[in-house]
Amino acid sequence: MDAIHIRGGNALFGETRIQGSKNAVLPLMAAALLIKDICIIENCPCISDVHHMQQLLRGIGCKVKCSGHTLTIDARNIEEDIMAGENVTGMRSSIMLLGAMLGRVGEVTMDYPGGCVIGERPIDLHLNALRRMGVSVYEKEGYFTARVKTLEGTVIRLPISSVGATENIILAAVMAKGVTVLQNAAKEPEIITLCEFLREAGAVIEGIGGAVLIIQGGHSLHGIRFRVPPDRIVAGTYLMSVMGAGGHIFLEDAPVAQMRSMLKVAEDMGAEIDVSREGLSIIADENRRAIPYLKTEVYPGFPTDMQSLLMAALTTAAGVSVIEETIFENRFRIVDQLKKMGACIELQGNRQAVIVGVDGLLGCEVDAEELRGGAALVIAGCMALGETVVNNRHFIERGYEDICRDYQNLGANVYIG
Repeated sequence: MDAIHIRGGNALFGETRIQGSKNAVLPLMAAALLIKDICIIENCPCISDVHHMQQLLRGIGCKVKCSGHTLTIDARNIEEDIMAGENVTGMRSSIMLLGAMLGRVGEVTMDYPGGCVIGERPIDLHLNALRRMGVSVYEKEGYFTARVKTLEGTVIRLPISSVGATENIILAAVMAKGVTVLQNAAKEPEIITLCEFLREAGAVIEGIGGAVLIIQGGHSLHGIRFRVPPDRIVAGTYLMSVMGAGGHIFLEDAPVAQMRSMLKVAEDMGAEIDVSREGLSIIADENRRAIPYLKTEVYPGFPTDMQSLLMAALTTAAGVSVIEETIFENRFRIVDQLKKMGACIELQGNRQAVIVGVDGLLGCEVDAEELRGGAALVIAGCMALGETVVNNRHFIERGYEDICRDYQNLGANVYIG
């Protein structure tokens, strides 16, 4: 059955290890396309989005082998330049293969990527930037073809700091002729990881971690072994779980340096946090405090991916919390499901939510509609009295390797049913 069952109402106690980052590994897999050699990616999370990306790479001729958490990609032979079907239309992240394919073979035909219900993510930013590098784009009903004879380095300024567009430009620019200067680049940790991967493979990239990237194209790339960093959003999920349910947990390998905005919010709610070389210890105050106002922002601000997870934890915090969503217009899809459990939440348009803390939640049957909202419902289930059934587990499996195992490690009664 495609559901997760939670018997909640108990505080969390225990420890679990944080998996490799979903948002980092997918662009690394795309980057491996640029390398006519073998790349070994370690600490790869076993999640459905990685499986879909593997199938896409195999479909164009790559040899891909997964053994445990080690992924081997042999991209010496590319046989196809067409990407279609469910692995494209069902996964938004497939768009990052656009820049990689143009850099490798100069042409790609793709179905329009899908897999997103949290808001519009138009690919115009990607296509317009690539056009400035000499790419011609021919759009048809349901798909498009992008083609270039020689990618040309240029100056590109993104109108918004888009993670996906930044990744595509980087992937194309490392194979372009000349220098590309990318202004208003996204600064998320996964962008840094992608740049570090490419630099270790032989690319020349300056300004890593900043808003301006300078990429000298045309350098020969070679195969490497690279380790995926831990997933900050998965770590944030369990952080918000203990903030909602109470208790004391330890998150091994939590990427603390990437979680400052989340940890600040947890401390404002009353958490006692201790950071060590091994990970992150969180003790939740029994009397959790509301957050008077918070808005989602690009990194290093509070992540939009964490918004619904925080909302779940705030449903029983003492006082009134206000969350403003500035990135995606449909991030509040979870509200009706939380209200079924007894939460008191009022939406003001599609950009602001007012959460009035209640004494407790009650378990019931709810429906996940997307990845992070599904995980937030599991948090709510851990907080609620009685049994909660979260349907559509497949959404959660896009980003969580084994969420039931992790919660069981933290002492929760969570299982697949």
